[in-house]
Amino acid sequence: MKDNICLRKAGVSRAACLLVLAGVAAMLIATQTIASAQDQKSTGQSAAPAAGNAENGKKIFNTVGCFECHDHEGQGGAGTGPRLAGDPITFSAFVSQLRHPASQMPPYTEKVLSDTQVADIYSYLHSIPKPPPASSIPLLQEK
Repeated sequence: MKDNICLRKAGVSRAACLLVLAGVAAMLIATQTIASAQDQKSTGQSAAPAAGNAENGKKIFNTVGCFECHDHEGQGGAGTGPRLAGDPITFSAFVSQLRHPASQMPPYTEKVLSDTQVADIYSYLHSIPKPPPASSIPLLQEK
């Protein structure tokens, strides 16, 4: 009861608090999934992808809507899907997340994306270079 009074005094509705909590929970689940996938990567537990066509993967990435959350270069962003490019997760973790997503991402079953198309997208993400470190960008340096 006391929490409700505090929320009303702060001008925050219960629905707004629940929405924020749901968002935080979704981000925690996504973070856990990525951390788990990166653990697999560091221990070498991954299936090698089939040779993919990066050029075709870029077309598919933009056609099926991956760019809507992960942006056109797989860089992700605040409040959207995580960064995929530069140092992607293992292929097996990538396929697992695609086929059986852990959070708000829609599932991309074999009916939507073939295994060949998935390999092409993965190759495209691998072809994107890592961004430069912030320390190498003069505008980001404190003066």
